[in-house]
Amino acid sequence: MSISKDNIIGVFFGGRSPEHDVSIITADVIISGLQDAGYTAVPVYIDTEGRWYIDESLGDISFFKNNNVAAKLAQMREYTLDLQHSTNQIVFHSKKGFLGSDEITIDIAFPAFHGPNGEDGAIQGLFEMVDIPYVGTGLAASSNAMDKVITKLLYKRFQIPTTDFMYLMQSEWQAHRSEVRDEAADIGFPLFVKPARAGSSIGISKATDKDSLEQSIDTALHYDRKVLVEEGITDVADLTVALLGNENPEVSAIQESSFEDDFFSYEDKYLNDGGAQLGEAEKNITIPADLDETVTETIKDMAVDIFHLFECTGTARVDFLYDRAADTIYANEINTMPGTLYHHLWKESGIHLPELIHRLLSLAKEQYQSKQQITTTFDTDILAYANDSASQKLQSEEQ
Repeated sequence: MSISKDNIIGVFFGGRSPEHDVSIITADVIISGLQDAGYTAVPVYIDTEGRWYIDESLGDISFFKNNNVAAKLAQMREYTLDLQHSTNQIVFHSKKGFLGSDEITIDIAFPAFHGPNGEDGAIQGLFEMVDIPYVGTGLAASSNAMDKVITKLLYKRFQIPTTDFMYLMQSEWQAHRSEVRDEAADIGFPLFVKPARAGSSIGISKATDKDSLEQSIDTALHYDRKVLVEEGITDVADLTVALLGNENPEVSAIQESSFEDDFFSYEDKYLNDGGAQLGEAEKNITIPADLDETVTETIKDMAVDIFHLFECTGTARVDFLYDRAADTIYANEINTMPGTLYHHLWKESGIHLPELIHRLLSLAKEQYQSKQQITTTFDTDILAYANDSASQKLQSEEQ
Protein backbone atom coordinates (compact mmCIF):
# COMPACT_ATOMS: atom_id res chain seq x y z
CA MET A 1 0.00 0.00 0.00
CA SER A 2 1.53 3.32 -1.10
CA ILE A 3 2.29 6.12 1.34
CA SER A 4 2.66 9.64 -0.04
CA LYS A 5 5.98 11.31 0.73
CA ASP A 6 3.84 14.42 1.37
CA ASN A 7 2.49 12.81 4.55
CA ILE A 8 3.88 14.34 7.74
CA ILE A 9 5.08 11.60 10.10
CA GLY A 10 5.04 12.44 13.80
CA VAL A 11 7.60 10.48 15.83
CA PHE A 12 6.43 10.35 19.46
CA PHE A 13 9.05 9.46 22.07
CA GLY A 14 10.43 9.97 25.59
CA GLY A 15 7.65 9.82 28.16
CA ARG A 16 7.19 9.16 31.87
CA SER A 17 8.89 5.80 31.88
CA PRO A 18 12.06 4.21 33.27
CA GLU A 19 12.84 3.44 29.62
CA HIS A 20 12.72 7.10 28.64
CA ASP A 21 16.34 7.19 27.44
CA VAL A 22 15.98 3.98 25.42
CA SER A 23 13.01 5.59 23.69
CA ILE A 24 15.20 8.53 22.63
CA ILE A 25 17.63 6.11 20.97
CA THR A 26 14.80 4.34 19.13
CA ALA A 27 13.35 7.67 17.98
CA ASP A 28 16.75 8.74 16.65
CA VAL A 29 16.92 5.57 14.53
CA ILE A 30 13.35 6.05 13.26
CA ILE A 31 13.79 9.72 12.39
CA SER A 32 17.04 8.96 10.57
CA GLY A 33 15.33 6.14 8.68
CA LEU A 34 12.37 8.35 7.74
CA GLN A 35 14.66 11.07 6.43
CA ASP A 36 16.76 8.58 4.45
CA ALA A 37 13.54 7.21 2.93
CA GLY A 38 12.45 10.71 1.87
CA TYR A 39 9.73 11.36 4.46
CA THR A 40 9.16 14.47 6.55
CA ALA A 41 9.52 13.64 10.24
CA VAL A 42 8.32 15.82 13.12
CA PRO A 43 9.85 14.92 16.52
CA VAL A 44 7.27 15.01 19.33
CA TYR A 45 9.12 14.62 22.62
CA ILE A 46 7.57 14.06 26.06
CA ASP A 47 9.91 14.67 28.99
CA THR A 48 10.04 12.69 32.23
CA GLU A 49 7.48 15.02 33.81
CA GLY A 50 4.99 14.59 30.97
CA ARG A 51 5.60 17.92 29.21
CA TRP A 52 5.35 17.90 25.41
CA TYR A 53 7.85 19.57 23.05
CA ILE A 54 8.11 19.85 19.28
CA ASP A 55 11.27 21.09 17.61
CA GLU A 56 13.45 20.04 14.70
CA SER A 57 16.51 19.85 16.95
CA LEU A 58 14.89 17.07 19.02
CA GLY A 59 15.36 14.73 16.08
CA ASP A 60 19.12 14.60 16.67
CA ILE A 61 20.30 12.49 19.59
CA SER A 62 23.13 14.96 20.26
CA PHE A 63 20.49 17.29 21.73
CA PHE A 64 20.16 14.94 24.71
CA LYS A 65 23.86 14.25 25.25
CA ASN A 66 24.72 17.03 27.70
CA ASN A 67 23.53 18.44 31.01
CA ASN A 68 21.77 21.46 29.50
CA VAL A 69 18.73 19.60 28.17
CA ALA A 70 16.28 21.18 30.63
CA ALA A 71 17.58 24.67 29.88
CA LYS A 72 17.30 24.13 26.12
CA LEU A 73 13.78 22.75 26.46
CA ALA A 74 12.76 25.79 28.50
CA GLN A 75 13.67 28.02 25.56
CA MET A 76 11.46 26.17 23.10
CA ARG A 77 8.07 27.29 21.85
CA GLU A 78 5.04 26.09 23.73
CA TYR A 79 2.66 23.87 21.78
CA THR A 80 -0.88 22.89 22.57
CA LEU A 81 -2.90 20.02 21.13
CA ASP A 82 -5.85 21.36 19.13
CA LEU A 83 -8.54 18.81 19.95
CA GLN A 84 -11.20 20.62 17.94
CA HIS A 85 -9.32 20.16 14.67
CA SER A 86 -7.59 16.87 15.48
CA THR A 87 -9.81 14.57 13.45
CA ASN A 88 -8.05 12.22 11.02
CA GLN A 89 -4.92 14.16 11.92
CA ILE A 90 -3.17 15.58 14.96
CA VAL A 91 -2.91 19.36 15.08
CA PHE A 92 -0.57 21.32 17.34
CA HIS A 93 -0.49 25.12 17.67
CA SER A 94 2.24 27.41 18.95
CA LYS A 95 2.56 31.12 19.56
CA LYS A 96 5.44 31.24 17.08
CA GLY A 97 6.12 29.37 13.88
CA PHE A 98 7.68 25.97 13.23
CA LEU A 99 9.13 25.45 9.76
CA GLY A 100 7.45 28.72 8.77
CA SER A 101 4.05 27.95 10.29
CA ASP A 102 2.33 28.32 13.65
CA GLU A 103 0.52 25.04 13.08
CA ILE A 104 1.88 21.49 12.86
CA THR A 105 -0.33 18.83 11.35
CA ILE A 106 0.60 15.17 11.66
CA ASP A 107 -0.87 12.68 9.20
CA ILE A 108 0.63 9.42 10.50
CA ALA A 109 1.91 8.71 14.01
CA PHE A 110 5.04 6.66 14.61
CA PRO A 111 5.29 5.89 18.35
CA ALA A 112 8.76 5.11 19.69
CA PHE A 113 7.91 4.75 23.37
CA HIS A 114 9.17 1.98 25.59
CA GLY A 115 7.55 1.01 28.86
CA PRO A 116 4.53 2.49 30.64
CA ASN A 117 2.67 5.61 29.49
CA GLY A 118 3.33 4.90 25.84
CA GLU A 119 4.11 1.34 24.78
CA ASP A 120 1.30 0.07 27.02
CA GLY A 121 -1.55 1.38 24.88
CA ALA A 122 -1.72 4.84 26.43
CA ILE A 123 -0.61 6.78 23.35
CA GLN A 124 -2.45 4.38 21.05
CA GLY A 125 -5.65 5.46 22.79
CA LEU A 126 -5.01 9.05 21.73
CA PHE A 127 -4.35 7.98 18.15
CA GLU A 128 -7.57 5.98 18.13
CA MET A 129 -9.60 8.89 19.52
CA VAL A 130 -8.40 11.33 16.85
CA ASP A 131 -8.71 8.57 14.21
CA ILE A 132 -5.23 8.73 12.73
CA PRO A 133 -3.11 5.94 11.21
CA TYR A 134 -0.28 4.85 13.50
CA VAL A 135 2.56 2.38 13.30
CA GLY A 136 2.43 -0.76 15.38
CA THR A 137 0.03 -2.70 17.54
CA GLY A 138 -3.30 -1.35 18.77
CA LEU A 139 -4.44 -0.27 22.21
CA ALA A 140 -5.67 -3.53 23.76
CA ALA A 141 -2.91 -5.71 22.33
CA SER A 142 -0.23 -3.21 23.42
CA SER A 143 -1.62 -3.20 26.94
CA ASN A 144 -1.79 -6.99 27.15
CA ALA A 145 1.67 -7.57 25.71
CA MET A 146 3.20 -4.99 28.04
CA ASP A 147 2.03 -6.99 31.05
CA LYS A 148 4.32 -9.96 31.67
CA VAL A 149 1.74 -11.60 33.93
CA ILE A 150 -1.04 -11.41 31.34
CA THR A 151 1.46 -12.71 28.78
CA LYS A 152 2.27 -15.75 30.92
CA LEU A 153 -1.39 -16.39 31.68
CA LEU A 154 -2.23 -16.34 27.97
CA TYR A 155 0.65 -18.70 27.24
CA LYS A 156 -0.65 -21.06 29.89
CA ARG A 157 -4.26 -20.82 28.70
CA PHE A 158 -3.33 -21.59 25.08
CA GLN A 159 -0.76 -24.25 25.97
CA ILE A 160 2.30 -22.37 24.76
CA PRO A 161 5.31 -23.73 26.67
CA THR A 162 6.68 -21.28 29.24
CA THR A 163 8.47 -21.43 32.57
CA ASP A 164 6.57 -21.91 35.83
CA PHE A 165 5.53 -18.68 37.57
CA MET A 166 3.40 -16.88 40.10
CA TYR A 167 2.61 -13.22 40.58
CA LEU A 168 1.75 -10.84 43.37
CA MET A 169 0.30 -7.40 43.91
CA GLN A 170 1.87 -4.76 46.12
CA SER A 171 -1.10 -4.88 48.50
CA GLU A 172 -0.65 -8.64 48.94
CA TRP A 173 3.04 -8.23 49.67
CA GLN A 174 2.37 -5.57 52.27
CA ALA A 175 -0.33 -7.60 54.01
CA HIS A 176 1.01 -11.17 53.73
CA ARG A 177 4.74 -10.88 53.11
CA SER A 178 5.85 -14.22 54.54
CA GLU A 179 3.01 -16.22 52.97
CA VAL A 180 3.59 -14.74 49.53
CA ARG A 181 7.34 -15.29 49.85
CA ASP A 182 6.81 -18.95 50.75
CA GLU A 183 4.42 -19.47 47.85
CA ALA A 184 6.98 -18.04 45.44
CA ALA A 185 9.78 -20.11 46.98
CA ASP A 186 7.76 -23.27 46.38
CA ILE A 187 8.46 -22.89 42.65
CA GLY A 188 12.08 -23.65 43.46
CA PHE A 189 15.25 -21.58 43.34
CA PRO A 190 16.73 -19.89 41.44
CA LEU A 191 13.92 -17.48 40.61
CA PHE A 192 13.76 -14.39 38.44
CA VAL A 193 11.74 -11.48 39.78
CA LYS A 194 10.42 -8.84 37.38
CA PRO A 195 8.18 -5.77 37.46
CA ALA A 196 5.16 -6.91 35.46
CA ARG A 197 4.97 -3.84 33.22
CA ALA A 198 8.54 -2.68 32.70
CA GLY A 199 11.08 -3.52 30.05
CA SER A 200 14.78 -3.34 29.15
CA SER A 201 15.50 -5.62 32.14
CA ILE A 202 14.93 -2.68 34.52
CA GLY A 203 14.10 -3.85 38.04
CA ILE A 204 14.86 -7.52 37.27
CA SER A 205 16.97 -9.60 39.65
CA LYS A 206 17.80 -13.20 40.42
CA ALA A 207 16.84 -14.74 43.77
CA THR A 208 18.69 -17.77 45.11
CA ASP A 209 17.09 -18.01 48.57
CA LYS A 210 14.25 -16.52 50.59
CA ASP A 211 16.24 -13.52 51.78
CA SER A 212 17.31 -12.50 48.28
CA LEU A 213 13.75 -13.21 47.10
CA GLU A 214 12.40 -10.60 49.50
CA GLN A 215 14.99 -8.09 48.33
CA SER A 216 14.19 -8.82 44.70
CA ILE A 217 10.46 -8.32 45.21
CA ASP A 218 11.06 -5.06 47.06
CA THR A 219 13.23 -3.87 44.17
CA ALA A 220 10.67 -4.82 41.53
CA LEU A 221 7.91 -3.01 43.43
CA HIS A 222 9.79 0.25 42.91
CA TYR A 223 8.83 0.01 39.24
CA ASP A 224 5.35 -1.52 39.32
CA ARG A 225 2.57 -2.53 41.70
CA LYS A 226 2.49 -6.00 40.17
CA VAL A 227 5.43 -8.41 40.18
CA LEU A 228 6.13 -11.61 38.25
CA VAL A 229 8.17 -14.36 39.91
CA GLU A 230 9.24 -17.10 37.50
CA GLU A 231 11.25 -20.26 37.46
CA GLY A 232 14.92 -19.76 36.67
CA ILE A 233 16.05 -22.19 33.98
CA THR A 234 19.84 -22.41 33.85
CA ASP A 235 22.11 -23.12 30.89
CA VAL A 236 19.65 -21.97 28.25
CA ALA A 237 20.07 -20.01 25.04
CA ASP A 238 18.44 -16.56 24.88
CA LEU A 239 16.78 -16.31 21.46
CA THR A 240 14.89 -13.53 19.72
CA VAL A 241 12.90 -13.15 16.52
CA ALA A 242 11.29 -10.05 15.05
CA LEU A 243 8.08 -10.01 13.04
CA LEU A 244 6.83 -7.63 10.37
CA GLY A 245 3.30 -7.61 8.99
CA ASN A 246 -0.38 -7.67 9.87
CA GLU A 247 -2.33 -10.81 8.99
CA ASN A 248 0.66 -12.70 7.56
CA PRO A 249 3.80 -11.50 9.35
CA GLU A 250 7.27 -12.11 8.00
CA VAL A 251 9.69 -13.59 10.54
CA SER A 252 13.30 -12.48 10.79
CA ALA A 253 16.34 -14.66 11.29
CA ILE A 254 16.78 -15.84 14.89
CA GLN A 255 19.25 -13.98 17.09
CA GLU A 256 21.05 -15.63 20.00
CA SER A 257 22.35 -13.29 22.70
CA SER A 258 25.07 -14.22 25.16
CA PHE A 259 25.83 -12.45 28.43
CA GLU A 260 28.07 -12.80 31.45
CA ASP A 261 25.52 -12.10 34.17
CA ASP A 262 22.67 -14.32 35.31
CA PHE A 263 20.29 -12.74 32.80
CA PHE A 264 20.25 -10.36 29.83
CA SER A 265 20.77 -7.15 31.81
CA TYR A 266 20.23 -3.49 30.93
CA GLU A 267 23.99 -3.10 30.66
CA ASP A 268 24.27 -6.05 28.26
CA LYS A 269 21.41 -4.73 26.15
CA TYR A 270 22.46 -1.10 25.85
CA LEU A 271 25.91 -0.34 27.30
CA ASN A 272 28.49 -3.11 27.17
CA ASP A 273 30.42 -3.03 23.88
CA GLY A 274 27.78 -0.75 22.40
CA GLY A 275 24.79 -2.87 23.41
CA ALA A 276 23.51 -6.19 22.07
CA GLN A 277 19.97 -4.81 21.68
CA LEU A 278 21.39 -2.04 19.52
CA GLY A 279 23.17 -4.55 17.31
CA GLU A 280 26.58 -3.19 18.28
CA ALA A 281 27.97 -5.84 20.66
CA GLU A 282 28.76 -8.22 17.84
CA LYS A 283 30.70 -10.65 19.98
CA ASN A 284 27.59 -11.13 22.16
CA ILE A 285 25.09 -11.86 19.39
CA THR A 286 24.91 -14.59 16.77
CA ILE A 287 22.72 -14.14 13.67
CA PRO A 288 21.44 -16.58 12.66
CA ALA A 289 21.50 -18.60 15.86
CA ASP A 290 23.24 -21.97 15.70
CA LEU A 291 20.12 -24.14 15.67
CA ASP A 292 19.04 -27.09 13.61
CA GLU A 293 16.33 -26.63 11.02
CA THR A 294 13.58 -28.24 13.10
CA VAL A 295 14.18 -26.01 16.13
CA THR A 296 14.46 -22.94 13.90
CA GLU A 297 11.11 -23.59 12.23
CA THR A 298 9.43 -24.46 15.54
CA ILE A 299 10.53 -21.16 17.09
CA LYS A 300 9.43 -19.15 14.06
CA ASP A 301 6.04 -20.89 14.02
CA MET A 302 5.60 -20.23 17.75
CA ALA A 303 6.47 -16.56 17.20
CA VAL A 304 3.77 -16.22 14.55
CA ASP A 305 1.23 -17.97 16.81
CA ILE A 306 2.05 -15.55 19.63
CA PHE A 307 1.87 -12.56 17.26
CA HIS A 308 -1.63 -13.66 16.26
CA LEU A 309 -2.67 -14.55 19.81
CA PHE A 310 -2.00 -11.00 20.96
CA GLU A 311 -3.49 -9.56 17.74
CA CYS A 312 -0.31 -7.67 16.98
CA THR A 313 0.06 -5.54 13.87
CA GLY A 314 3.02 -3.87 12.24
CA THR A 315 5.91 -5.27 14.21
CA ALA A 316 6.82 -7.15 17.36
CA ARG A 317 9.69 -9.03 18.93
CA VAL A 318 9.27 -12.39 20.66
CA ASP A 319 11.88 -13.82 23.03
CA PHE A 320 12.46 -17.48 23.76
CA LEU A 321 14.61 -19.62 26.03
CA TYR A 322 16.00 -22.84 24.59
CA ASP A 323 17.37 -25.67 26.71
CA ARG A 324 19.65 -27.45 24.24
CA ALA A 325 20.31 -30.40 26.57
CA ALA A 326 16.60 -31.11 27.07
CA ASP A 327 15.63 -29.86 23.58
CA THR A 328 12.92 -27.72 25.20
CA ILE A 329 11.70 -24.31 24.01
CA TYR A 330 10.09 -21.83 26.39
CA ALA A 331 8.23 -18.72 25.19
CA ASN A 332 9.43 -15.78 27.23
CA GLU A 333 8.25 -12.24 26.44
CA ILE A 334 6.67 -10.32 23.59
CA ASN A 335 7.52 -6.69 22.83
CA THR A 336 5.27 -4.62 20.56
CA MET A 337 7.82 -1.83 20.04
CA PRO A 338 11.26 -3.42 19.73
CA GLY A 339 14.11 -1.12 20.70
CA THR A 340 15.57 0.58 17.58
CA LEU A 341 12.98 -1.50 15.67
CA TYR A 342 15.56 -4.30 15.90
CA HIS A 343 16.77 -2.94 12.57
CA HIS A 344 20.09 -4.76 12.95
CA LEU A 345 18.25 -8.09 12.92
CA TRP A 346 16.15 -7.07 9.91
CA LYS A 347 19.31 -5.94 8.13
CA GLU A 348 20.77 -9.42 8.63
CA SER A 349 17.46 -10.80 7.35
CA GLY A 350 17.70 -8.77 4.14
CA ILE A 351 15.56 -5.73 5.02
CA HIS A 352 17.43 -2.45 5.44
CA LEU A 353 16.18 0.45 7.56
CA PRO A 354 14.58 2.64 4.84
CA GLU A 355 12.62 -0.35 3.51
CA LEU A 356 11.67 -1.38 7.06
CA ILE A 357 10.37 2.14 7.74
CA HIS A 358 8.39 2.23 4.49
CA ARG A 359 6.82 -1.15 5.14
CA LEU A 360 5.82 -0.19 8.68
CA LEU A 361 4.11 2.95 7.37
CA SER A 362 2.33 0.94 4.68
CA LEU A 363 1.17 -1.61 7.27
CA ALA A 364 -0.13 1.24 9.45
CA LYS A 365 -2.16 2.63 6.56
CA GLU A 366 -3.43 -0.85 5.67
CA GLN A 367 -4.58 -1.44 9.25
CA TYR A 368 -6.18 2.00 9.42
CA GLN A 369 -8.16 1.47 6.21
CA SER A 370 -9.29 -1.93 7.45
CA LYS A 371 -10.69 -0.37 10.62
CA GLN A 372 -12.57 2.22 8.57
CA GLN A 373 -14.88 -0.59 7.44
CA ILE A 374 -16.20 -0.97 10.98
CA THR A 375 -19.50 0.78 11.76
CA THR A 376 -19.09 3.17 14.67
CA THR A 377 -22.62 4.62 14.74
CA PHE A 378 -26.05 3.24 15.56
CA ASP A 379 -29.27 5.06 14.63
CA THR A 380 -31.73 5.20 17.50
CA ASP A 381 -34.36 7.52 18.93
CA ILE A 382 -33.59 6.53 22.52
CA LEU A 383 -32.70 10.09 23.52
CA ALA A 384 -36.10 11.35 22.46
CA TYR A 385 -37.63 9.14 25.12
CA ALA A 386 -34.87 8.98 27.71
CA ASN A 387 -33.89 12.57 28.40
CA ASP A 388 -37.07 13.98 29.92
CA SER A 389 -38.05 10.88 31.86
CA ALA A 390 -34.56 10.45 33.23
CA SER A 391 -34.29 14.06 34.43
CA GLN A 392 -37.82 13.97 35.90
CA LYS A 393 -37.00 10.78 37.78
CA LEU A 394 -33.79 12.34 39.11
CA GLN A 395 -35.62 15.47 40.25
CA SER A 396 -38.28 13.35 41.93
CA GLU A 397 -35.66 11.34 43.81
CA GLU A 398 -33.90 14.52 44.97
CA GLN A 399 -37.17 15.86 46.38
